[in-house]
Amino acid sequence: MQVFVAGKGVITAIGNNVAENLQSFYEGRSGISDITILRTNYAGKLPAGEIKFSNAALAAMAGLEGTVSRTGLFSMIAAREALQDAQIPEPGKWRIGFLSANTVGGMDITENIFKAFHEDHTKADLSEVEQHDTGAITDIVAAQLGIKDFVTTISTACSSSANSIMLGARLIKNNLLDIALAGGTDALSRFTLNGFNSLMILDDKPCTPYNETRKGLNLGEGAGYIVLVSERVAKTLPKKVMASLSGYANANDAFHQTASSPEGKGNYLAMTGALAMTGLRHEAIGYINVHGTGTNNNDLSESIAMERIFGIAPPKFSSTKTFTGHTLGACGGVEAVYSLLAMEHQIIPPHLRWTAQMKEVPFKPVTELMTGVEINHAMSNSFGFGGNCSSLIFSKVN
Repeated sequence: MQVFVAGKGVITAIGNNVAENLQSFYEGRSGISDITILRTNYAGKLPAGEIKFSNAALAAMAGLEGTVSRTGLFSMIAAREALQDAQIPEPGKWRIGFLSANTVGGMDITENIFKAFHEDHTKADLSEVEQHDTGAITDIVAAQLGIKDFVTTISTACSSSANSIMLGARLIKNNLLDIALAGGTDALSRFTLNGFNSLMILDDKPCTPYNETRKGLNLGEGAGYIVLVSERVAKTLPKKVMASLSGYANANDAFHQTASSPEGKGNYLAMTGALAMTGLRHEAIGYINVHGTGTNNNDLSESIAMERIFGIAPPKFSSTKTFTGHTLGACGGVEAVYSLLAMEHQIIPPHLRWTAQMKEVPFKPVTELMTGVEINHAMSNSFGFGGNCSSLIFSKVN
């Protein structure tokens, strides 16, 4: 059974919707800049892919009242766009699931009330701490969207939303759902910024993945979702489906809590597993949206795995984290949208700020926007802490 992609939605530092994100690729406009919204001692010191809207402005965009975590606001905006894009007639007749990933939950709210609680816990309003849990964010958005058939939260570090997409496809293939709204969301927080900084893997300048002089990653925030549908649903849609999710795989090299194995074992198993599901030869892949964080470990292990699979001339590839920063639990959903855009518009988003070849590998990313490129199959890689590695392959529907 095929699983088709019927809609997509996204919000990141380079745009509030799919159209704005696409335009940023054409313009080569990065969203990585000084932090101005998050209250942190690292403002002006560590750049990030921050969405430049206050929570009040985001709440107005999302149509949500009351105090809602920034993570939830992003989720609502992108998930609603994806559903509207899908144009599903009579949605009430289908079994619809919401599979949303995140890693920080409502940490931004928890941080804001922590000081008051610490000073005098008898005066602190702890009702909003209920949003601290990752699953609470999913529940809020599912309720607003009216999705009740199946609701779950995936939290597997940076592969989280890729895994939510995989799970959605499996549920459709096993006739447990007809439609799956799947992806993920995450917001910047002091917890994640301080945590990644303590690992000494943040770059104090805009990141340069796959560069010999790379120093680390920039964090980002946002959300990305796609609408997966069964063949039966696809036949009822007023517009032609854009693509199918033809292959996917998850693997774990169990090497280290925060690092991939030097040989890229998990990366290799995820990519080859996804390829095996499609039945395609590796030459068929026209574009790879690499995980490409900018850390020494990630870029090297991913490129070693790519060389092992594709040889010294892999498919054209780029890291769109040079535009958005690393959106953590959201990146698999965001970059699934970007991979679909690459196929839909036959473009390769440029890999920004690349200047120097990595000495360990004989290839480099696409550094200028390419248009008119034939892409029939696109791969999206998401490799997380704990060795949790996932790859998705989308195929064009003719």
